[in-house]
Amino acid sequence: MNPATRTLIHDGIWHRNAGLVQLLGLCPLLAVSNSVVNGLGLALATLFVLVLTNVAVSLLRPLLVPALRIPIFVLVIASLVTIVELVLKAWFPELDRRLGIFVPLIVTNCTILARAEAFASREPPGRAAIDGIATGAGFGAVLVTLGAARELVGAGTLFAGMEQLLGDWASVLALRLLPDDGLLLAVLPPGAFIGLGLMIAAHRWRQARIARGSGAPVADADGEAAAR
Repeated sequence: MNPATRTLIHDGIWHRNAGLVQLLGLCPLLAVSNSVVNGLGLALATLFVLVLTNVAVSLLRPLLVPALRIPIFVLVIASLVTIVELVLKAWFPELDRRLGIFVPLIVTNCTILARAEAFASREPPGRAAIDGIATGAGFGAVLVTLGAARELVGAGTLFAGMEQLLGDWASVLALRLLPDDGLLLAVLPPGAFIGLGLMIAAHRWRQARIARGSGAPVADADGEAAAR
């Protein structure tokens, strides 16, 4: 793997993580991430739309009219989201009911539109696809991690309901790790804000440790280098 590709992947997953650094797509991130299956389902849907949008926008570069580029991007995203919706309704109806309105809201996810405008419209399809995979993986990791933490603390389980995504065989994956139901607050909306806040704090703490270890200036909350 060449250094440019490695940097692109590392940036998408860590340095400009959509959920922890750029704070984009927070509406579905906070609303859906109350279990692993919900987080994973939305993560896969977002990844699919993000990668194909990047590739489509990159291929359309020679045809794009600058004044119409944003409506074209939205049209591409909306078309792909419609495909995801139809697939969920046809083959994953229970998961579709659980995700509800937040699948259509992928159309308004600023992460997808931002990558189409800032990167895919300026790069060849291969790099655009890699950027989409890395950005989607970073956002999905936040969704699944937050979902797992809230499910464990709030319900005492992990991977409950995975059969809705993977089929009946996946019911064996469900684990009960706490004897009681757990702390209800974790699966309620305030639990999402608390959990995401802790994840953002942990990410920034880790970034500060890495920067101090390398002797580089530590970035503050706005991304500006500051001497500590």
